[in-house]
Amino acid sequence: MPLLPETVSRVEELVSGAHAGGRVPTLVAGVVRAGALAHVAAAGDYAPDLQFRIGSITKTMTASLVLALRDEGKLALDDLLYRHLPGTPVGAVTLRQLLGHAGGVQREPDGDWWERSAGMDVDTFLSTLTADKVSYPPLHGYHYSNLAYGLLGAVVSRLGGEDWRSMLTKRILGPLQLQRTTYGPAEPFARGYVMHPWLDSMREEPRLDAGAMAPAGQLWSTVADLARWAGFLADPDPAVLPEATVAEMCAPVVISDLDGWRAGHGLGLQLWRRGERVFVGHSGSMPGYVALLAVHRPSQTGVVAFANAYTMHYGGHGGGLSAFGLDLLDAVLDREPARVAPWRPGTPPPPSVEPLTGRWWWMGQEHEIGWSDGELVVTPLTTGRTPWRFVPDGPVADRWRGRSGDNDGEFLQVIRSASGDVAGLDIATSAFTRDPWPAV
Repeated sequence: MPLLPETVSRVEELVSGAHAGGRVPTLVAGVVRAGALAHVAAAGDYAPDLQFRIGSITKTMTASLVLALRDEGKLALDDLLYRHLPGTPVGAVTLRQLLGHAGGVQREPDGDWWERSAGMDVDTFLSTLTADKVSYPPLHGYHYSNLAYGLLGAVVSRLGGEDWRSMLTKRILGPLQLQRTTYGPAEPFARGYVMHPWLDSMREEPRLDAGAMAPAGQLWSTVADLARWAGFLADPDPAVLPEATVAEMCAPVVISDLDGWRAGHGLGLQLWRRGERVFVGHSGSMPGYVALLAVHRPSQTGVVAFANAYTMHYGGHGGGLSAFGLDLLDAVLDREPARVAPWRPGTPPPPSVEPLTGRWWWMGQEHEIGWSDGELVVTPLTTGRTPWRFVPDGPVADRWRGRSGDNDGEFLQVIRSASGDVAGLDIATSAFTRDPWPAV
């Protein structure tokens, strides 16, 4: 879906302005609409297939592997870590807490700074752990932890029967055709730098294999590949993860900004609130590189951005590439009209379902029941709340299971008279009738 000319002009203006003040050799941003790369704006030395290191955006894929194993029944999110890594001294935290940075685990593993050191193998990494790597009680609050994702990568390897890198390729990179998303750099790739704080000089940074910490930040990618991953987070491919699982990843585990409630963390995804909009994704950094992936799921719109310097000045307040990328996404959404799906005639309901449609009442509040795509859709007309969608509950006659809105997971039971006619509805024990003022 192409962008409007005025949107393209604004994107180009924002990128060129941010590059001029950012003190980075190259800045590139891609706008994603409906799963496709709609526009790329770049300043500096850039080619379409150029790789950058994506840093902690890697965590979104590691989390997806954990959720895929959960969907297969190989783990539960509330399993304690020691169930899958027996003997570890940091095992009294759950996988859910590790995914959401709510387990109190220290930010980094022991030893030299892992981002600028040659990585160790998984067994050596696990052998270095001590009980004091848990600094706070679980659910004490938000504490970002790279170490947590090294541990999750070890769990993925143990349960998957092969190393994290192989599982990533088979389960995510291959199915989504992310052919330029690689473990190490593959030419052409941007060299990464640290800029001198007072001089117009820069130093190239090393590009090291993170080893056991790779699940926290190892990967390299391109604008086109990361745009495809953004499209997946907006509209998942069920061959990789079902929509319900990705939606679960987007639900808050912890709020990281308790003063303003503008930021939080789900299951492997960062959450940002901008006004009435919520974006999901992740920022990333490794020596010489910063990156951002941010998606507005309701509109299937996203932004991916890279710069090849360890820091980027933006806005005069240290916001860096993340603040720039979120501003860019806001600017696109402010200018682009909402996508409206065209109406198409659907399949009529079965004869037994048609008597359920129409107007219903509960406590003086009017509701309308319709039929769409094989589901009952209950729309609260009086309150204007989000419609509730119900699907048949397997072989149980006249019983439906909610899958959205306030009644997600609740039951709708059809009440019939002795003659078999529909007499009422029981929705989560609330009695719905055709009469707006029934006798008590």
